[in-house]
Amino acid sequence: MLSDLDIARAARLKPIETVAERLGIPPDALHHFGRHIAKLDTAFVREAAKRPQGKLILVTAISPTPAGEGKTTTTVGLGDGLNRIGRSAAICLREPSLGPCFGMKGGAAGGGYAQVVPMEQINLHFTGDFHAITAANNLLAALLDNHIYWGNALGIDPRRVSWRRVLDMNDRALRSLVSSLGGVSNGFPREDGFDITVASEVMAVFCLASDLADLEERLGRIVVAQTRDRKPVTARDLKAAGAMTVLLKDAFQPNLVQTLEGTPAFVHGGPFANIAHGCNSVVATRTALHLADFVVTEAGFGADLGAEKFFDIKCRKAGLEPAAAVLVATVRALKMHGGVPKDQLAAENLPALRKGMANLGRHLANIRKFGVPAVVGVNRFATDTPDELALIQELCRAEFGVDAIVCDHFAQGSAGIEALAHRVAEIAHAAGALDGLGFRPLYADELPLWDKMRLIATEIYGASDIIADQRIRNEFRELQAAGHGGLPICVAKTQYSFSTDPELRGAPSGHVVPIREIRLSAGAGFVVVICGEIMTMPGLPRVPSAEHIGLDENGLVEGLS
Repeated sequence: MLSDLDIARAARLKPIETVAERLGIPPDALHHFGRHIAKLDTAFVREAAKRPQGKLILVTAISPTPAGEGKTTTTVGLGDGLNRIGRSAAICLREPSLGPCFGMKGGAAGGGYAQVVPMEQINLHFTGDFHAITAANNLLAALLDNHIYWGNALGIDPRRVSWRRVLDMNDRALRSLVSSLGGVSNGFPREDGFDITVASEVMAVFCLASDLADLEERLGRIVVAQTRDRKPVTARDLKAAGAMTVLLKDAFQPNLVQTLEGTPAFVHGGPFANIAHGCNSVVATRTALHLADFVVTEAGFGADLGAEKFFDIKCRKAGLEPAAAVLVATVRALKMHGGVPKDQLAAENLPALRKGMANLGRHLANIRKFGVPAVVGVNRFATDTPDELALIQELCRAEFGVDAIVCDHFAQGSAGIEALAHRVAEIAHAAGALDGLGFRPLYADELPLWDKMRLIATEIYGASDIIADQRIRNEFRELQAAGHGGLPICVAKTQYSFSTDPELRGAPSGHVVPIREIRLSAGAGFVVVICGEIMTMPGLPRVPSAEHIGLDENGLVEGLS
């Protein structure tokens, strides 16, 4: 039997031409994937770039907990809310990965009356973009091994192959393996492994490229291995960039869908934020900015990961200037940061809530360092008490100097988030007045790589220092000497804590951040610094979400939330 929400969703879903018309997109600029999904034609995207730009709003969150925060839900709700108060608004989201969908997190299309639709298609294969990215990544891997097999003219050292294959699934068994076993005809055996597709450098390149020419140029710069005398070997050396671009050319066109209330939504690209840079594609964001007065986008996980990378990588590389930021929090998550177990979150606990507010305060202070004005959006749950909500608002005003606005968009749609929409529009129009300087990245390009990482750890994570063994320190020096010192840092670490210990909630200070590995992403244009025990190929939890997903008697997907 269909729920009330299913009925509402079916009744409200508009033809994609109608959604596109709200942004002035003509029907001949759409490449259809059914009645409710379309890609924007490349020629139209180029033409739209000549229009003025709207205001860019970032939605980020406190450090995530199993209690839930609702960042995507708030992003969707805020877009609907801005349209409700008479502003022209669009939203920009990342595409969901199959790994979390069938793992622990579930879907990533929002929830309740604040979600993008058609939810099932978006969460599953959508327009095939991730399959194209997987194929392009693995084509490069195949060409690399093939080059070694047929004489190795470039002199590649098989012991120093850094390029890994990818799969858009959580599968810990593929993290480390030996390839090319079975005899001479299969090549030269070597250590190998898989990452999840959303951690691939191809995904990062895809999301940071400005157009197809830039995409091919960036793909060509990807470093895949070293020669025996430690010279880098690139995708361009292997003559792979052209074919990879061909595989990605259709995927590179932004995807257009809608919210339950008909707000246009660009869902395109999807790098993980605890591993990669956690933002949707530059081409989708720029296109939306040229079509709407307000564009609401999100950055993955907490502000220490997603927002920092959004500011220091995406905005720096794409020349974007966010006008405002919304920090999403919930009473439940803040109580969990204050030490309350998950099974006791329904009970009022003001002391724990007050203690957990330290996490929210740290994130607000971090956002302020980028010169971006912020407001707190409190995603209300049914178990929240009036005293708990009032305490958050009181502490935000008295201790952090920002407004905290209670939102009920999950249950009420745009009607439940009007107040936040008004406040966001107000502060966005006053952007630059926070300290008279406006938006700025945390660090300058010319700061050495090691110092950039230390600055992120001390200024954003509250750490006292960073540590690494001599091998890692030498690699930092080698990258610096090779001319990569001007690149930004992309930190891979646990999303659950400011530290590298996922159990250390709240706002820990004085900890030391251990660096386990560094990887050059020359095509994407950043250096990945892997800290603690984070894995670039996740595993499934003890009880995966996949166990509860299936088809009902009507052939409809159930269990995908």
